[in-house]
Amino acid sequence: MDKMLVSKDGDVTVTNDGATIVENMNIEHPIAKLLVELSKSQDDESGDGTTGVVVLAGALLEQAQKLLDKGIHPLKIIEGFDKACEYAIENLEKISTEINLTEKEYENLKKAAKTALCSKVVSKHQDHFAKIAVEAILSVADLERKDVNFDMIKVEGKVGGNLGETQLIEGIVIDKEMSHPQMAKKVEDAKICILNIPFEPPKPKSKYNIDIKSAEDYKKLYETEQNYFKTMVQNVKESGANFVICQWGFDDEANHLLMHSNLPSVRWVGGAEIEQIALATGGRIINNFSDIKKEKLGSARVIKEITIGTKNQKMIVIEDCPKKKAVTILVRGGSTMIVDEAKRCLHDALCVVRNMLKNNKIVYGGGATEVSCSLYVSEKADNTKTIDQYAIRAFAEALEVIPISLAENSGYNGIEYLANLKAKQKKENNPCYGVDCSKEGTMNMMTQGVYEGFNAKKQQIQLATQVCKMILKIDDVIKPHDLDEPGY
Repeated sequence: MDKMLVSKDGDVTVTNDGATIVENMNIEHPIAKLLVELSKSQDDESGDGTTGVVVLAGALLEQAQKLLDKGIHPLKIIEGFDKACEYAIENLEKISTEINLTEKEYENLKKAAKTALCSKVVSKHQDHFAKIAVEAILSVADLERKDVNFDMIKVEGKVGGNLGETQLIEGIVIDKEMSHPQMAKKVEDAKICILNIPFEPPKPKSKYNIDIKSAEDYKKLYETEQNYFKTMVQNVKESGANFVICQWGFDDEANHLLMHSNLPSVRWVGGAEIEQIALATGGRIINNFSDIKKEKLGSARVIKEITIGTKNQKMIVIEDCPKKKAVTILVRGGSTMIVDEAKRCLHDALCVVRNMLKNNKIVYGGGATEVSCSLYVSEKADNTKTIDQYAIRAFAEALEVIPISLAENSGYNGIEYLANLKAKQKKENNPCYGVDCSKEGTMNMMTQGVYEGFNAKKQQIQLATQVCKMILKIDDVIKPHDLDEPGY
């Protein structure tokens, strides 16, 4: 289910993304802060599985508490958890499957993206969002190096419309409009001048005053300013540029001159966007008007201003950039909260597809992997003759929390469903059986196409175990004295 997070300022966030929830919680407990760091580590490394890693760590700590109550030493528990983690990874390797990622097999990537999206706010449109995520990644991916530059994927959100109207645009979209309403709305074969300097007169660093005592003085000042702007515009025009993108503002007079010189322009473009445009178009960011040269201009097949919705919200689209492929996902939604959550959902889906390209090994979702690992680790515990068997068996029980949670969230009796699931996996020796969350009538996750990346699942188990071991080694908390405390 989703959580509603209310900030001190009254801002509301509705999400079920684990990383977002723990990041926005006002957590003071030092151990809880370690779990926040755990979630961030999973998010930074894999981008998905943040909820699962925190749930698993919590379950391990709960099992550790029971073992401590029995009188088992923390170091023995750590030793047992370490062995159990190795057994779980060993089983992951056994049950993982390599999938083909040829052009005909990109359907597998969509299935992995859909698995990441099925529990999100966009679940009704998961096919559409999964397709967008796969196309976006493949557009910018370097398939030889199996690398994806996320800087070339931009996600923009506009309130209005519905989630189904979310679209992938081949190019860069800037949430701006032309600096003058009478400028051309479309420029083909664009030669782009990218500026990091304002179209304004220079301002002296020291304080100054200008005394205008007559009409002649004002006229002289006006002509000086006009000549300054004309020189600026002329420098741009002579370079062969037919479009200007500027990080800073324009003086009204300069804006008027740009319009009359047939130089469509956009102002107040953010620094990160300027860098992305420069990378994609092959242009150089220019810091001085005297440095504007033909070889420093960027290029694009077409630049156009588009209008979205009934409120005439305008955006600039730069299409077909020659140097680096850049894409923009334009997210639509009925409210700011829905748009923001859809962006977070897309981030997870994009990360999953990126991870699959890097390593095409998969395991099956729906809790199937956790049940399989739990059975394998339990079997190892039965064959262990030392006291470690208690910790290894506790680790196996902790793994069962995820399928139980999935079953309960889907409206089933968690314990009963898990018992049937374990029996089915044991009987048929098939690690593909998981929780039928979508009520499709089959527990076989292979048939349903519910995939998870091998690397992300391995990371989950290892990170949760590491944090649990760290916490178990703590035997005391030392805090600074309160200054108001008597005797300090």
